[in-house]
Amino acid sequence: MRVLSGIQSSGMVHLGNYFGALMNWVKLQNEGHDCFYFIANLHSMTQSYDPALLKKRTLELTATLIAIGIDPEKSTLFIQSDVSEHSELAWILSCLAPLGEMERMIQFKEKSAQSPESVNAALLLYPVLQSADILLYRPDLVPVGIDQAQHLELTRNLVRKFNKRFNTEYFKEPQTFHTETVKVVGLDGTAKMSKSRDNFIGLVEEPEIIKKKLRTAATDPARVRRDDPGNPDICNVFSLHKLISSAKDQAWSEKGCRTAEIGCLDCKGRLFENLMQLLDPIRERYKELMEKPGLLHEYLDLGAQKAKKEAQKTLEKVHELIGISR
Repeated sequence: MRVLSGIQSSGMVHLGNYFGALMNWVKLQNEGHDCFYFIANLHSMTQSYDPALLKKRTLELTATLIAIGIDPEKSTLFIQSDVSEHSELAWILSCLAPLGEMERMIQFKEKSAQSPESVNAALLLYPVLQSADILLYRPDLVPVGIDQAQHLELTRNLVRKFNKRFNTEYFKEPQTFHTETVKVVGLDGTAKMSKSRDNFIGLVEEPEIIKKKLRTAATDPARVRRDDPGNPDICNVFSLHKLISSAKDQAWSEKGCRTAEIGCLDCKGRLFENLMQLLDPIRERYKELMEKPGLLHEYLDLGAQKAKKEAQKTLEKVHELIGISR
C-alpha cells in the first residue's frame, strides 16, 4: 500500500506533530508500506519568511525526521521543491477548483481574519497545492492531523471533478488515516499545541528548556494550594501523562491528584522524567545528524530522484488526458 504525507519546514517539530502524525509515519514505514514523506517548503512561503532561515529549518527538519525513525532507505524522503511536478499539477488542478469552495476553507478564513493585510493568492490556493502533493503519487492512504480533514475532502472533490471532466478513472480518492491521538493540547491548556502560540514542547529542545516550560504549564485551576484535591480529567499535564507515561505512572498521577497526595510540581516532575526517556535518544541522534550535513543532502537527493520518477509518470499521463501532450 502506498502512503503519502508531508510536513512544513516552519520551525521545530513538537509533541503535537509527533503524536498527531509523525509517530504514525514511522509505524506505517515499519509495517512495510511504500511510504513517500516530504518536507513542504513551498507551503512555508505563503507568509513572510526569511529565505536563509527556511533553508536552515529544512535541513533541521530532515535530521529530526530521521532521528524519530524515518529511514531514507525504507521510505522516500524528499523536499517538495526538488520535484517541480508538484507546482505544475497544482496549476492544472486550480483550473478545476471552485473559488467559492476555496474561500470557505477553514484555515484560509482563520488566517485571513488574523492578518487581512497579508492575504495572498498562494494562501487561497494552498489546499490545491496540497491536493497536487497527494495526487502526484496516487497514494492509497494519507496520514494527516484532523485539522487537515477539510483539505483532504477538497482533494477527493478534485479527483471526482478531474475524472468526470476528462472521462477517466485515473485518479483515485485518497483515504485519510488519523492516529488515535489527533489533537495534543498546548502547555497553556487552552488550544492545540503549536509554534505560533508558543505553547509547545520541541522534540529536540534541551532538557532545561523543557523543564522550565513544564513548571509554568497549566493545570487544574481548582488546585490553588498544595493540599487542594484536583481533577486530572481537566488537567493538561495529566493529558500529557496519558500520552507519554506508563500505566503505573498514570495511576499514580491520577490518584495523587484526586486525593492531593501529590502536588502539581510532583506530577510535572514525573512527566519530565518520562519525557526525557522518549526525547533523549531523539535529541542525541538529531545532533549527530546535524554534524553531517553532507549525509543529509545525500538522503534528500536519493529521495528526490525516486519521487521525481513517480511524479513524471503521473504528469505524462495527465498531459495526455487533458490534451497538452505532443
